[in-house]
Amino acid sequence: MAVASMNTEQARFNMIEQQIRPWEVLDPVVLHLLSVVKREDFVPAAYRDLAFADVEIPLAAGKEPSQTLLAPKMEARMLQELGIRNSDTVLEIGSGSGYMAALLAARAEYVYSIEIDPALADMARKNLQQAGVANVSVETGDGAQGWAAQAPYDVIVLSASTPVLPPALLGQLRVGGRLVAVVGEAPAMQLQLVTRTDESAFNTINVLETVVAPLINAPQRDKFVF
Repeated sequence: MAVASMNTEQARFNMIEQQIRPWEVLDPVVLHLLSVVKREDFVPAAYRDLAFADVEIPLAAGKEPSQTLLAPKMEARMLQELGIRNSDTVLEIGSGSGYMAALLAARAEYVYSIEIDPALADMARKNLQQAGVANVSVETGDGAQGWAAQAPYDVIVLSASTPVLPPALLGQLRVGGRLVAVVGEAPAMQLQLVTRTDESAFNTINVLETVVAPLINAPQRDKFVF
């Protein structure tokens, strides 16, 4: 058992040094979170060997569109861009296995995590409970237009991609609040950081180009008809 544990810690160290740091994630707070929140406990048993690999991990086998756990470097970069504070109320859209919620909850005051797939919502609740994370509420529902019930939020995170950001979602950000999402359609997607600067203005920074799996029921871009 000690050898297995040592191998796990070596794999975790390698993930941080070989995948995450090269992606310009250098915030010591984020790097510490990734070393202490046990990613392997949030990975389905069938994919446990891939817990620290630089891949998206399938969560609901055989379902379309497939839902995935984001690659570690993407989660890390999102966290770094957001700069979570201990007074923040966070909305996460797409609970998946609960791993991102656990990372967010380690810094935030409270996290509301919305998951459309009831089986995944149950998985996330169970994983978070077993990890001893108490400041997350996993709600079963469609978060594609946000989750107005607990708005406004200091931070909003989309754990999947969307062709466009719905106005309803932006409207749930508190002034000064931050949102991260992968916006666009394959093969042209951008990780964006959006900050609400006042009641009617938003500042958007394109952080990097990437491609991740789409959010179920994500709003579609208007298509031109000729």
